[in-house]
Amino acid sequence: MAERVRIADLAEELGLSTATVSNVIHGKTKKISDETVKRVQALLEERQYIPNMAGILLARNDSRIIGVVVNNHEKYEGRVLEDAFVSASLNALLFELERAGYFMMIKATQDWGEVERFASMWNMDGMVLLGFCDSDYEKLRAKMHIPFVVYDGFFQADKGICNLTIDNFDGGRQVGAYLKEMGHRKAVLLSDNDICVDALRMAGFREGFSDGQTDFLEVPMNREGRRRLYLENMERIRACTAAFAVSDVYAAEFIHFLQEQGISVPGEISVVGFDNNALCESCFPRLTTVGQDAGERARMAVHALRRLWDGDTDPIVEPLPVKLIVRDSVKRE
Repeated sequence: MAERVRIADLAEELGLSTATVSNVIHGKTKKISDETVKRVQALLEERQYIPNMAGILLARNDSRIIGVVVNNHEKYEGRVLEDAFVSASLNALLFELERAGYFMMIKATQDWGEVERFASMWNMDGMVLLGFCDSDYEKLRAKMHIPFVVYDGFFQADKGICNLTIDNFDGGRQVGAYLKEMGHRKAVLLSDNDICVDALRMAGFREGFSDGQTDFLEVPMNREGRRRLYLENMERIRACTAAFAVSDVYAAEFIHFLQEQGISVPGEISVVGFDNNALCESCFPRLTTVGQDAGERARMAVHALRRLWDGDTDPIVEPLPVKLIVRDSVKRE
């Protein structure tokens, strides 16, 4: 194994101070002559010096780091980065940030206090927050002094914050109207809460379904708990000809449960999800759902950060349209 090259050794060989060599490594060259910078860089290359990248990024005023914090909610059961919506969002953000010349650093946590600590630890240029829909963003804004973008936040728009939402109400409305048009008159709604984003999706569904009947099942956060709930409520489920789940994950899981019970989808119960992630094409039947564009949201996130860096003080609320994507999991009654 090659011996580690030390800054002190490089400085001694060049006849320079360790501070000068360190400043060149860390990009602080404003007060150093071009000749000296070239000498240091030439020796660094010759000795194959590998710098501590974290140190370089922390030392710069412009770190080029964008932190992405994901709410490691209990419903993910310790597998938050495997969730299809989360992984699609991170994938789109990664490539969009790379195109813009930024590094992406990810943290998953349930602790809201970790957000500020994470940002300050790495001298970030900005942040993107996923899954903290009703958190206290104004207090965070007052503490952090860097711009950030929120996916699906529920808060009064404030300066230095961008809230990137989709039209959740209209997505639900499109599902309700479609099921009504297909002849369905009673539907079960599946969600683990009745607040924030899910509340909007279900309210939109009820408007689109208009004079149809709905039955709401508030499902547990864990998979086994949901299975028990479905078994305990088979009579209520069988009384419906359609189901609307507020996420594709819940929809695909529900389809699997129904099939285990010998219930045909869509023969006996039609099922619709929300998000249009990879599960929709891989489950059987292919899932009808509401589509949102992860790539477009990532592009808008980078654009919003740039606006905030440029000193835009107006609150930024950017709603993205959604559309119903019809596949095979719904039949006409």
